Amino acid sequence: MRELFHPNIDQLCLSAILNALGDPIRLQIIKTLAHQCETTCGCCNINLPKSALSHHFKILRESGLIHVRIEGKQRFLSIRYDELEKRFPGLLSTIIKSI
Repeated sequence: MRELFHPNIDQLCLSAILNALGDPIRLQIIKTLAHQCETTCGCCNINLPKSALSHHFKILRESGLIHVRIEGKQRFLSIRYDELEKRFPGLLSTIIKSI
């Protein structure tokens, strides 16, 4: 299996992050993840086809908002709090408070 792309901290781009958060489904995913340390893709409780959810997870991952860890057939999602806070202090906490 190929390794998933996760941008380095210096590759995080504010416009990509804001673009990723411009979709209500992706905002809902971030809201769900904000209350959990790490969860599987299925625990987001969003009623969409698997392919659509995978697309949203990919956008969030490639923008640098989330980290996806693969273990067997499961994919575990978590928000990249530390990296985002270092690169854009206060951004993520402000967004999470507003949703």
